[in-house]
This record gives sequence, structure tokens and C-alpha cells, in this order.
Amino acid sequence: MIATVLLQAGGGLGVQQLIMFGAIAVVFYFFMIRPQMKKQKDQKKYVEELKKGDKIITTAGIHGRIFEVAETTFLIEVEGGTKIRFDKSAVSLEASKALNTPAPTAKS
Repeated sequence: MIATVLLQAGGGLGVQQLIMFGAIAVVFYFFMIRPQMKKQKDQKKYVEELKKGDKIITTAGIHGRIFEVAETTFLIEVEGGTKIRFDKSAVSLEASKALNTPAPTAKS
């Protein structure tokens, strides 16, 4: 009789655990993986659209203007006319977009 009770308890618990692990996987996908993939796609699209003369900020915090665009790098002109070559992946999407969007004006 004890064996029957243990088998019945174990069978129901296994299905509940399987459903719970499935639910955790779905939540993990929608809250962790999917937003990260969207962010990477937006970053790639933004970098591909950059052209000569655009103002950018790198992930290291360096402000500059694109002087030359190569296949995988940008030549960035910083203050004083100094030029530095950076990999395209070093461009910060959020900081660069904030730099290029005009500040809202206060209406009286």
C-alpha cells in the first residue's frame, strides 16, 4: 500500500514539475532572450546607417564626429582635429541617439 501511494504521488509531481520548468523557460525567453536579441538587432541597424559627419559617442565615452567609414571601422575626429579609429561595435546606441536628438523646447 505504501508503494502505491508513493508511485501515485511521484507521478503527479513529475507532471507538475515539467509544467513548471516549461513555464520558467517561456518566461525566461520573453523577459531575457527576446529583448536582448531586439537590442542587438537595433544596434546593428543603427551602426549600418551611420555616415560621414554624424556625431557619435563610443562605449568608452569618447565624443566625436565620423570622419571616414570603412567596412568594420570608423575614423572618428575628436576635438582638436585628432583622429582615432574605432571598431563599429564600439558605438553606443543609446548615448549617440541621445546626443543627436534635439532637446524639447519649453512652451510658455
